[in-house]
Amino acid sequence: MRGQRGNEVLLYSTMKIRFLGTGTSTGVPQIGCECKACTSADPRDKRLRASVWIEVGDRNIVIDCSPDFRQQVLSLPFKKIDGVLITHEHYDHVGGIDDLRPFARFGEVDLYLEPKIAGALRDRMSYCFGSNKYMGSPQIRLNEIHFPDAFQIAGVDIIPIRIMHHKLPILGYRIADFAYLTDLKHLPEEELPKLQGLGTLVLNALRKEEHVSHENLEQALALARKINPCITYFTHISHQMGLHREMSLELPDDMHFAYDGMVINA
Repeated sequence: MRGQRGNEVLLYSTMKIRFLGTGTSTGVPQIGCECKACTSADPRDKRLRASVWIEVGDRNIVIDCSPDFRQQVLSLPFKKIDGVLITHEHYDHVGGIDDLRPFARFGEVDLYLEPKIAGALRDRMSYCFGSNKYMGSPQIRLNEIHFPDAFQIAGVDIIPIRIMHHKLPILGYRIADFAYLTDLKHLPEEELPKLQGLGTLVLNALRKEEHVSHENLEQALALARKINPCITYFTHISHQMGLHREMSLELPDDMHFAYDGMVINA
């Protein structure tokens, strides 16, 4: 697939996704827990809060900016971030926004988010986004997006997907043949056509037990089969899911648990 910026053609076939974090809001290990996942020596069981870094050609797009963002990017090459997509306003998805400030060396950092999320960030981080910013405030710009309108980041086409996080309407995103849906409990039927023909789907799977605002593993497996991408990776995983090496044996061949630092091509 191709996108366009001016006269420049972007080849989406060069898309690479790095999982910065694959954990739920408390991360794994969870503070104070001594379960087998939290005490595991397997690095795949060490899960920071959920986020991905996407490279589309020479463009760099991040989805969500967790409280662990600084730790997640310290060892990575220092590159311009063309845009940060925000799924919703919960702290585990926006708590690292202040740590975007070093990337302003390349120019103002652009966040893309719905108006209600922009309002929440203006309230929480008035020193960044208020009318009286101080001299050293982060150079971060809020760009309001309006569902269901598609938009672009540096020539890359973005399709927002409406999903429900219990009763809270939030967003997932599709870029070419890749889609990222996290904190999902329910996918409205009218959104299914936007997810047809996917090569790669990233979908939350919190644990085996039922949860009020996240899909459990059984529900995530069923939704992945319904969407029917070529391959599915599960993220936003809690310590209650168990060990990566054990749980991976229970998945079909076209479905996998993602882990921190995992890099895939889509």
